[in-house]
Amino acid sequence: MRSRWDVVVAGALVFLSFVAGVAQQGLELAGLPDRPLDPGGLCLIAAQGGSVALLRRWPGLALAVCFSAFAGYQLLGYPTTVAALGLLICLVGAGALASRHRGVIAGAVLAGYVVFAVVLLQVDRGLAVTDAVVFGLMLAALWLWGSWLRTQRASRRERALQAETDAIAAERSRIARELHDVVTHHVTAMVIQAEAGRLRPDLDEETSRVLSSIAEGGRATLVDLRSLLGALEATADDSREPALQTVAEIVARARSTGQTVRLEERGEPRVLHGAAGLAVVRVVQESITNARKHARDGVADVLVEYVSDAILVEVTSPSRHRVAPGATGGGRGIIGMRERVESLGGEMRAVTEGDLFAVRARIPG
Repeated sequence: MRSRWDVVVAGALVFLSFVAGVAQQGLELAGLPDRPLDPGGLCLIAAQGGSVALLRRWPGLALAVCFSAFAGYQLLGYPTTVAALGLLICLVGAGALASRHRGVIAGAVLAGYVVFAVVLLQVDRGLAVTDAVVFGLMLAALWLWGSWLRTQRASRRERALQAETDAIAAERSRIARELHDVVTHHVTAMVIQAEAGRLRPDLDEETSRVLSSIAEGGRATLVDLRSLLGALEATADDSREPALQTVAEIVARARSTGQTVRLEERGEPRVLHGAAGLAVVRVVQESITNARKHARDGVADVLVEYVSDAILVEVTSPSRHRVAPGATGGGRGIIGMRERVESLGGEMRAVTEGDLFAVRARIPG
């Protein structure tokens, strides 16, 4: 019922205009002799009360219809009715609800009232100029009241939005602190231990290479973590590039850990930067990581093709278990890759084809 208050009020105004004892408790400016109601008067009553039903959707139109009907009703000398109160409601409602052409609406109503008052003063010799002025000021006050209500509502909405924004910022800051205190601490410890392990005099070359790879990967992770923490706290430097800027660096790092990764690039390579470059880096990085965990021997084949308006990425790896052709992958990492690519207007699919698992992405850039 609350959502249709305008229709309910409109119906009540029209209905009460024909209820004995209540019908004449309305709004009146003219003091002309009462004219018997005729079909024209009934239409004007319906217009004055019924226009309230238009307020929520067309506040300006509702006010124009109601004011015109009220002016005509007064000038023709019909008896006072409750429906005339619709003008008061329309003034407050239009002041509160009208979002466009507010100045035009207010100016049109003001001009209309001046014309109405001048004509009425000529027709009704008993009407004083001061009465017309006071009545006009009352109507203006109702419009201003509606405008004040609109301002208050906008202010409440703005405060609620600001409170929500502050709550989100506080939560992001809390998450950033947790990541810094927990993840960054452990990654830093890992880098320090790997560097310290390389200083042992009896260390063989293979172990030294693995420790070096661990330390290098940890330092790159710390750079990405700092960028992530800055983004969470809205203090990230947008000019900062990701720690891993080229696909070749990702492949080289994977190879340094003993993983077999083959890279093929087609087209004219270009520097990866911005959101598109980061998306390419993350798709390749996540796909190689998945191959290390799930593929036989961790083997992965990476194909990057540079076309005029996009970068095409394909990473394939042999599955450990034969799965049905056409099955799609849906791990958390794959979902994250897909969301990242689609946010840039690209597309990504992860499918199984025989004994191969393939990730294919098209990234605009």
